Amino acid sequence: MNGDTIVPWFFDGWGGPARVALVGTSAYLAMVLLMRITGNRTLSKMNAFDFVVTVALGSTLATILLSKQTALVEGITALALLIALQWLITWLATRSDRVAGLIKSEPVLLVRDGRLLRGAMRGARVIEADILQAVRQGGAGSMEQVAAVVLETDGSFSVIPGPIDGEPSAMTNVDRDPVARRS
Repeated sequence: MNGDTIVPWFFDGWGGPARVALVGTSAYLAMVLLMRITGNRTLSKMNAFDFVVTVALGSTLATILLSKQTALVEGITALALLIALQWLITWLATRSDRVAGLIKSEPVLLVRDGRLLRGAMRGARVIEADILQAVRQGGAGSMEQVAAVVLETDGSFSVIPGPIDGEPSAMTNVDRDPVARRS
């Protein structure tokens, strides 16, 4: 190999970088505008559905930036389509429990009255160390100070200090027995 064949691998003129800068800036601005139009839900903590949309948006943006075969208008249309589909599905989910159930899992109870629920932990693939960390971050120094730990739909933990006075109304949508439900 001589030096003339190696140079195009590293630099093939200013056309490519100029295209990436122009198309990248335009696609970025279009994506920010589309996200502002669709509201804060697009930027919320992620559940599995949101994660898929985020990966698809990132992949689409990368394709717009790096593929010479993808025109800017086609790329922006793809971004708009993904964001519009996310908006539509979340809009439907706010109006239909059935649609909501398809895109969002239920929170899972992992600790009840300071006791680890090992079956629920196995089902959710959560280890004790993760729960103990969440308990400490929640300000408790002992499991006896905890009424419940819930694995939320976005993967975060909610630590509810105990004991609870009255009916635990915030727990109504929590899957209290995920092991029995799977059987």
